[in-house]
Amino acid sequence: MTHAIRIHKNGGPEVFQWESIEVGDPAPGEVRIRQTAIGLNYIDVYFRTGLYPTHFPAILGQEAAGVVEAVGAGVTQLKEGDRVAYPMNPGAYTEARLIAADKLLKLPDNIADQTAAAMMLKGLTAHYLLHRTYPVKAGDAILVYAAAGGVGQILTQWAKRLGATVIGCVGSADKAELAKAAGADHVINYSVENIAERARELTGGEGVAAAYDSIGKATFEDSLNALRPFGVLASYGNATGPVDPFSPAILAPKGSLYVTRPTLATHISTRALLEDGAERLFDIVGRGEVNIHINQTYALKDVAQAHRDLEARKTTGSTVLLP
Repeated sequence: MTHAIRIHKNGGPEVFQWESIEVGDPAPGEVRIRQTAIGLNYIDVYFRTGLYPTHFPAILGQEAAGVVEAVGAGVTQLKEGDRVAYPMNPGAYTEARLIAADKLLKLPDNIADQTAAAMMLKGLTAHYLLHRTYPVKAGDAILVYAAAGGVGQILTQWAKRLGATVIGCVGSADKAELAKAAGADHVINYSVENIAERARELTGGEGVAAAYDSIGKATFEDSLNALRPFGVLASYGNATGPVDPFSPAILAPKGSLYVTRPTLATHISTRALLEDGAERLFDIVGRGEVNIHINQTYALKDVAQAHRDLEARKTTGSTVLLP
C-alpha cells in the first residue's frame, strides 16, 4: 500500500494527514515513479495556508526524485529503472505517484537523488533569476535575500561564477556566516542594519543592479531603495506576505526602476525551457561549481515538524523529506 501526506482543509501544520492512497497504472504519456527524496519549499506553506488555492483532498509538494516503476503507452524517452526528478509539479508528498513523462528529467549519474530533490525547484529558480529575469554580468552588484536558504545559497554561488558582487541579506549572525560560506562578498543582517542604506554604502552610493527578493511585503520598499538607476527588483516570494498594491509612478523618481513578479512555472512552461534550465543546472552542479547544501532531512511522516521549522526560520540551505 502506498502512503501520502494529504490535507483536507487549509490551516497550520496540524492539517497534514498520513493516509493510504491508490496510485494505479500509468495512462498513455504517463509514468509511475517510486519516490526516493522530496524537496521542501516555502511555496508548500502557501498552499497549506490557502494563500495559493488548491482543491481538497490535496497532496502538497512541488519537487522530488525517484525511480521509474512503469511507463504508459507512447512513452519512449523513459524506461523502468531510470532515475528521474521533476520541479514544480504538485503532489510530491507521497511514496509513489503518476506523472506526465514530459515533466520528468533523467538524472545524470553524478547527481544523487537527494541532491536532485533539493535542487530542482530551487536551482531552476536561481537559473531563471540570474539568466532571464535580470541577466547578471561580471561586475554587477546584486542583493540576494534569504542568502542562507536553499535558493539563496544557490543564487550566491552561481552569481559568483558569473562574476557578480553578491550582497547577502539574512536575519541573524549565524545565517550571516552561512551566507559568507556560500560566497557572499558582503552580508547585511537586517535585524540590526538598514538594508537599503547598507547596500548603498557597500556599492559606493550607487546601489545594486538587481534585488532578488523572496521575502515580499516586509522588504519591498528596502529593495526598491537599494537599486541603482534602471535597476531590477525581482519579487519572487512572499515569506512575509504579498506586496501591498503600489503606484508605478513611484519607480520614476527612484531611478526609472523595473519591478517584476516572476514564477518558475512560466520558465518551465515548455519542454525546451525546462531542458535549457536543467541542462545548465546539472552542468554547474555536476562540475562542483555550485554545491547543494542539504542541512535538514525529515521522514515524510514528519512533514508537519518540517513546516514548523521552516516557518520559524530554523532551517538553512535545503531540506529533504524521505519517504
